[in-house]
Amino acid sequence: MNDGIVIRPLSSLADMEEAENLQRKIWGIPDLEIMPVHTMHAIRHNGGALLGAFDGGKMVGFVMGMLAVEPEGDGPAAARLKMYSNVAGTLPAYQGRGVGYRLKLAQREHALKLGLDLITWTFDPLESLNGRFNFGKLGVICNRYHRNFHGELAGINAGLPTDRFEVAWHLNSEPVKARIEGRKRPSTFQTLREQGAILLNETQFDADNLPAPPRQPRSTSGRKALVEIPADFQAIKQQNLDLARRWRQHTRQLFESLFEADYVVIDFVLDAADNGRRRSFYLLERRRHTAFPQ
Repeated sequence: MNDGIVIRPLSSLADMEEAENLQRKIWGIPDLEIMPVHTMHAIRHNGGALLGAFDGGKMVGFVMGMLAVEPEGDGPAAARLKMYSNVAGTLPAYQGRGVGYRLKLAQREHALKLGLDLITWTFDPLESLNGRFNFGKLGVICNRYHRNFHGELAGINAGLPTDRFEVAWHLNSEPVKARIEGRKRPSTFQTLREQGAILLNETQFDADNLPAPPRQPRSTSGRKALVEIPADFQAIKQQNLDLARRWRQHTRQLFESLFEADYVVIDFVLDAADNGRRRSFYLLERRRHTAFPQ
């Protein structure tokens, strides 16, 4: 892309100091929660991926991944080497411009050069934009749910348990390559319903016009299922924290039960209702039917 944005490794301590400051600007977190320069330097020195996006010399985003292991059985001999991507973000003014996507592709290339074919990371499953980016653009999958993964955090995470999806990015899988190469078209809500996907938790709108989860989700044993989440969870947190907590509890129970029943999240779908309201859905499929590595 000829937009002036340059993606390159963070090679100096000055670069890493800039990445420190960027964390404050992106997430509004205090110094105690920031990844410090000395830790970033140690990770990069030992094979990790520390990459920044620069606009005219100004850092506007960065991503960091460390070498890790993925257990695949009992004992250390069964562990598989992978990359764990623990920090990724761009300044608000640069979000929606493809900067984060280019950073993740650069991280993928770094991992492939090291002989790795798996990157994992966590994110809040109630954040619709992140769901769309991770599943719809990168092609990750997920069947792991962690309750209150980081404990209490400040900034945009304040006030709620930090429940997280742990997603798997199988770098050489055909579904991932199809996303990156543009051969996989985005799914639509209507098409998925016509294919038999069951919507488990259609939302209702309260007196303040905020989406609320149903009291009891539907059950399913079919091949495909859809789980609805708010299109703008941060707006709900700002206007009604109790409702945000209901969403956290509702989706926690729903995803945990689906993962226990051997469903896997494989896609994310955006839709606009007849009244113009934006709607967001995760698509899950029984593991035995997926085209991803088992």
